[in-house]
Amino acid sequence: MTTPAAGTSRTGLLSRDDYLAPPHIPTGQPPKDVLNAIWRKNDVFLDIGSYSIGSAVMVIWTSLLLAVLILWSTGGFGGENFGLTVIFSIMLGIPILIMLHGLTQPVPPPVRFNRQRREVCVPQSDGSHWIVPWETVTAAATAVSSVGQHGKTTQGLLIVGFSNPDPNAKLEDRDYTLSFSCGGGTTAMCLWECMRSYMEVGPEAIPQGNDLENLRATLGGKGVFLGVCWSFVKDIKSHLWAKEFKQALWMFFGIFAFGSPLIMLLVAWKLAPPPQFTDPKILEWSKPLPHDQWVKRSPELEQAIAQREAELGADQVTA
Repeated sequence: MTTPAAGTSRTGLLSRDDYLAPPHIPTGQPPKDVLNAIWRKNDVFLDIGSYSIGSAVMVIWTSLLLAVLILWSTGGFGGENFGLTVIFSIMLGIPILIMLHGLTQPVPPPVRFNRQRREVCVPQSDGSHWIVPWETVTAAATAVSSVGQHGKTTQGLLIVGFSNPDPNAKLEDRDYTLSFSCGGGTTAMCLWECMRSYMEVGPEAIPQGNDLENLRATLGGKGVFLGVCWSFVKDIKSHLWAKEFKQALWMFFGIFAFGSPLIMLLVAWKLAPPPQFTDPKILEWSKPLPHDQWVKRSPELEQAIAQREAELGADQVTA
């Protein structure tokens, strides 16, 4: 798949597309794992998962609370509000059923970025894998706005694309994309920087993320549910003892407003530990290489990164 060069943008009346790669130059934003997409990180590879159960729960939970609040403040769930209750039940019931069905399905394996080989392993639904050169990966942040009676709202995605290395692949099998509902613009750039900075700078350049491998052990031996609840109690208590009242209040608010304990419970259930590759070829591909065998950047990318870093440095001096 072909896209405009990184650093260019396309703006419409209510839309904006920012092209981030190739070439894989810095965006100028810090790497932030805004969707907890980092499942594993070490010196050899980075696993990025698109199974974002937390964002789905947060959207449904807040919508459910809003619906209950509206119905409660306007006369309850029956009587004159019966029609509105039915509408809310349909609007929220369908997403809830879809989410519950998704929870019964196996978690899809992550996309694995190998920084020593400068390649990406892209798993397919039929159990096969693509090994894609890193420098061919595309990335774009897209945002679409809508205007209604409540004002302007904007939704956006980070879209990361991979091209099938098989030149004889069928038309429908030539491209594969990962989409992250993280918002467009700066937020999408921060998430993309987690992948780009890992590959071009190193594992120390990006946040650790959740320790999903050891999450159940971290929750203690009380069982997952009690462990999740106790972890929130401990965190709130530690903030209060440290007189970090703002952080404690925000965590307390998140319990009720965003369903944080439910999110952690489902994450512990479905992603602790994350799915692992079992194909012997991929396991061998994931092993570390001697440093002298590491694949280096292409001269073109080296030049593009140096030029972009100089531009960012000049902007900082000007600012």
